[in-house]
Amino acid sequence: MFVVKRSEHNPILIPKEDHYWEEFATFNLCPIKYKGKIYGLYRAISAVDVLQNPRQNSVIGIAESKDGINFKNRKPFITPKEDWEKFGCEDPRVTFFEGKFYTFYTALSKYPFSREGIKVAVAVSDDLNKIKERHLVTPFNAKAMALFPERINGKIVVVFSYHTDSPPSKTVFAMLDRIEDLWSVEFWNKWEKNVDDYAIDLKRFPSDHIEVGAPPIKTKDGWLFIYSHIQNYFASSSNLDKIFGIETVILDLKNPRKIVGKTEGPILVPLEHYELSGYVPNIVFPTGAIIDKKTLNLYYGAADATVCLAKVNLEDLIQSIHFKYKEKFSLKRFKNNPIISPKKENAWESLATFNPATILLDKKIHILYRAMSNDNTSTMGYAMTKNGTKIDKRLKMPVYVPREDFENKKVNNSNSGCEDPRLTKIGKNIYLCYTAYDSISPPRVAISSITEQDFISNKWNWEKPFLITPQGIDDKDACIFPEKFPLGYFIIHRVGNEICGDYLSTLDFKHEMVKKCIRIAGPRINTWDSAKVGISAPPLKTKYGWLLLYHGVSKSHNTYRTGFLLLDLKDPAIVLARSSDPIFEPKEEYEKIGIVNNVVFPCGMIVKPASSSQGGDKLLYIYYGGGDKVIGVATIEFDIVLKALVHSIKY
Repeated sequence: MFVVKRSEHNPILIPKEDHYWEEFATFNLCPIKYKGKIYGLYRAISAVDVLQNPRQNSVIGIAESKDGINFKNRKPFITPKEDWEKFGCEDPRVTFFEGKFYTFYTALSKYPFSREGIKVAVAVSDDLNKIKERHLVTPFNAKAMALFPERINGKIVVVFSYHTDSPPSKTVFAMLDRIEDLWSVEFWNKWEKNVDDYAIDLKRFPSDHIEVGAPPIKTKDGWLFIYSHIQNYFASSSNLDKIFGIETVILDLKNPRKIVGKTEGPILVPLEHYELSGYVPNIVFPTGAIIDKKTLNLYYGAADATVCLAKVNLEDLIQSIHFKYKEKFSLKRFKNNPIISPKKENAWESLATFNPATILLDKKIHILYRAMSNDNTSTMGYAMTKNGTKIDKRLKMPVYVPREDFENKKVNNSNSGCEDPRLTKIGKNIYLCYTAYDSISPPRVAISSITEQDFISNKWNWEKPFLITPQGIDDKDACIFPEKFPLGYFIIHRVGNEICGDYLSTLDFKHEMVKKCIRIAGPRINTWDSAKVGISAPPLKTKYGWLLLYHGVSKSHNTYRTGFLLLDLKDPAIVLARSSDPIFEPKEEYEKIGIVNNVVFPCGMIVKPASSSQGGDKLLYIYYGGGDKVIGVATIEFDIVLKALVHSIKY
């Protein structure tokens, strides 16, 4: 798990009105360290010149910075000079290699722009002050070339996007003995005959498009290669949204065509206003990165208008995707999942058993799970496990059933009853929040309670339930925090597609109701939780904040995944951190195929000491419904989750 956090200074480079050559747009910056400073080479688009055709021109500017945020002394660095670049120089990628700076860029030689006139060029400099020489590199259509900063097995290596404007494009490598081969037509003619031998495929679907991003960065675990992954770039029958995302792959140090780690989705997508609106809206495009101690500073173009910066803990990112560490840094399913399945002989749980609440009492994990009968009535069953995975006890009869009119079925065979429980202990009582549904009215949150002693003894003396959310509003996925805050008891719930909260002065639910939807977190467009979000399990208190597991549903594929939030200790309506990648998603058959396909839906989360064989001091046990049909459990080291969230707070 990792958290990518945008700089609070974004955008860090914007067009300058009194510089005609960069008055319109400044974006796609590639940084490089030199003599104690960070130099940024970037694409600049000029002001409109009504006497020229085209009326605007792209050049490559350069600026310097001490902190990587504030760039000064901006000036043109590479401007059109040769015929093969006379209509523009775009999108630089600079590498210091064997004593010289090599800046690769897109050279435009034809207008109107056409694929035959879009090629790669390179400018060579000794000091980032003057261009010593420049060359046309590719004799064919190509873009986004980047040079590895050192030889690999004695070879000079470049990576670039081949035939970007005449799909299908390819992400390809070239390996050379001499730097002069880069601008040798003879070399490229020979190379092109076997182009497929030098390609790697980073697409997930045929409709996607890839373009090389930042120059590769060497780490002890491999070459970190950051690229642009555009989902649904080409038309398909699904008619899904086109999403520009930034992704990462780790390449083997000795064989860069070998992938040893890869993100399963974007680490950054257009979300902020400066990414959604600009010269070309809804774009984030990576062009450079620098490692600063344990932090990866990622520079990207936003909406083809400005330069922005995002940060991520390098160790979190690499260990979340590298094959050597990935298993440890992901939720690990219990090998004997599912641990609870429907029982045909019990009519009340014959159709489904899922969405389990959990609570740790007397060194035992007690599970209260949603069960459905064949007529789609939801009740709650009980099970118990001592070690967290093996079910030691499971009752034959439901322990919580619909009792009130607001949860009794009104339409035959329609869904109704008591759904999706969450449990919280406050004092000597255990509070049960659940979704009450009568098959007609919008679902609402109900709450009941029981003494801890009765619960442990399996004496199901539940208090009368009360509805605590307003009438006529779809409201569910609720729990109460286990302590009172200065503003009162905090109830977290979901209204529509957002996670909300409200403070109540007492626990007298006969007279107390939720009246506010204090927005905590909503969907993030273009990402894995783009359609709706809701809480999963009740939060855990840590010294850094409240750790809250939540579920998100994607707009594109309607898939349920889970991530984490870290909420403020004193006011949990304030979000301190939010995971960028999903920590868990449907992969097994019992998660992908069920009453509802592609669902993992936790309602319980427990922290337990880890055994010597499990690693770490503590383990998170997450109990979830798979496919709205069965119950599974997955674990991860507690510190891995918490550290990833805490790392982002300092940014």
